[in-house]
Amino acid sequence: MQLADLRDRRVAVWGTGREGVAAVRAIAPIGPASLVAVDDRQNFLAKDWSPQLAALAPLHNGPAGLDALRVADVVVRSPGVAQTHPWMIQLRAAGTRVTGGTALWMAAHRDRTVGVTGSKGKSTTSSLVSHLLAATGFPNELGGNIGIPVLDLPQAPTYVLELSAYQCADLDDSPRVAAVTSLFPEHLDWTGSEDEYYRVKLNLVANGPEAVVVHAESTAVLAELSRRFTDLPLHVVGGTDSFHVHGGAFHLGSRPLFPRAALRLPGRHNEANLCIALGVLRASGVDVLDAAPALEAALGMFAGLPHRLERIEDPSGLTFVDDSLSTIPQAAIHAIEAFRDRPLTVLLGGEDRGVDYSPLREHFAAATEPTTVIGMPDSGARLVSLLDGLPLVTTYVSDSLVDAVALARKVTPAGGVVLMSPAAPSYGRFDNYAHRSKVFRQAIADSAP
Repeated sequence: MQLADLRDRRVAVWGTGREGVAAVRAIAPIGPASLVAVDDRQNFLAKDWSPQLAALAPLHNGPAGLDALRVADVVVRSPGVAQTHPWMIQLRAAGTRVTGGTALWMAAHRDRTVGVTGSKGKSTTSSLVSHLLAATGFPNELGGNIGIPVLDLPQAPTYVLELSAYQCADLDDSPRVAAVTSLFPEHLDWTGSEDEYYRVKLNLVANGPEAVVVHAESTAVLAELSRRFTDLPLHVVGGTDSFHVHGGAFHLGSRPLFPRAALRLPGRHNEANLCIALGVLRASGVDVLDAAPALEAALGMFAGLPHRLERIEDPSGLTFVDDSLSTIPQAAIHAIEAFRDRPLTVLLGGEDRGVDYSPLREHFAAATEPTTVIGMPDSGARLVSLLDGLPLVTTYVSDSLVDAVALARKVTPAGGVVLMSPAAPSYGRFDNYAHRSKVFRQAIADSAP
C-alpha cells in the first residue's frame, strides 16, 4: 500500500507525535474521503494539536478515538502504538487495514533505500553508512528513527533509514539493501513476546531485499534468519574473507584498507558497526578498495552520535561519558568494555520494564579489573542487588541522576571515567534520552569543584 492508495479512503492516523504529524501532512493532499487523528493517551508526552493540523485532521482524544478507528478503512499507526494495545487487537480481529508511515513510504522508495535495524548499533551504523556513502559520491538523506521521519524526507537519489522494531512491524516491502546489527530481547511490553519482537525486527528482510548484511559475531541474528527464511541474499562481514579488523587495521579479505585508528569511536562493537557499514557500501555499488583513501579521510571527520559514548572532559581530570542512548544491558556492556583501560565508575538504571539484568552480572563476574557501580532510579536498586557478592564490584544506590554524579566525583580515582550507560529507558524521570543527557551535563557542571 502506497500513499496514493489512500485516495477516497476513510483514514485515521493514530498517534500525534512527530510521526503522526508527518503522516497527516503527507496524507491530506492525497484526497482521502476523510482524515482524522486519534490520541488515546493524555500524559506528559502529549503534544498540542494545532489549529492548522486540526483543519487537516480533526483530533479524537481518549475513548472516543476507538470509534474513529473502527469506522476507518485504513489506520496509519505511529510507531509507539503497541502490538499488544487492546485497540490494536480489536482492529486486527475486525480485519481493519493497519499500516504505518514507514510502510507507506517504503512501498514507493524501496529501490533507493538502505534500511538498518538491530537491538543496538543501528544508530551508529546507519549514520556511518550515510556519511561514507556521501564521501564516496553517493548523496543521500538519513532519516527514520534517527533525524527526519520518512514521510518528511526530501527527494534524494538514495535514502539511509535507521528503523526501530516499531517501524519494521508494518512493512510490506524490504529496502534494496538491509542490515541487521544485533538481536537482544527488548520492548517486550510492545510486542508481547521475545519471538514476536524478533519477528517484527526481521520483517525488514522478509519482502525481497537484494542484500542483507550481518556480522559473523551476531550469532543470534544469523540463527533467527536461518530459522525464519531460506535463500536470503546474505552478506556476512567480520570474517577473514570479508571486512574485518586484524593487526590494527581494517581489511577486506587479505587487503588492508586503513588503520583502526581512522575510526575515532572506541570499542570492538564500533569496529563491528563499521564492518557492517562497509558491507552495506559494497552491496550498494561502492568499490571499497578504490575508495579506501576517501573512506579513511571521511572517518576522520566522523565523531559519533550525541549521547552515544560522548566524552565530556572535566577540569578535575575525570572524563565523564554520556551514553544515554544505552537502554539495554548489552549496550551498557559494550560501553563498559570500551573504557576498561581506566578506573571506571558506571551509572546504571532508569525506567524499570522488568528487563533481565543477569548479562550485566555475568559480565562483572568475569571482569579482572575493579569497577564502581552506582544504581539510579528506578531500576538501579534492583540491578545493584544482583551484583552483591562480586569481589571486584563496589556498589552504591543513589536517589537521582544528580546525586549519582555528585557521588561519582567522590569515589572515582583521579584520571578515571564516569560512564552514564543506564541500560534502561529514560521515561518516568525524563522526557527522553536527550533530556536525561541534559540533566547529566548540568549535574557535571553544578558539581564541579
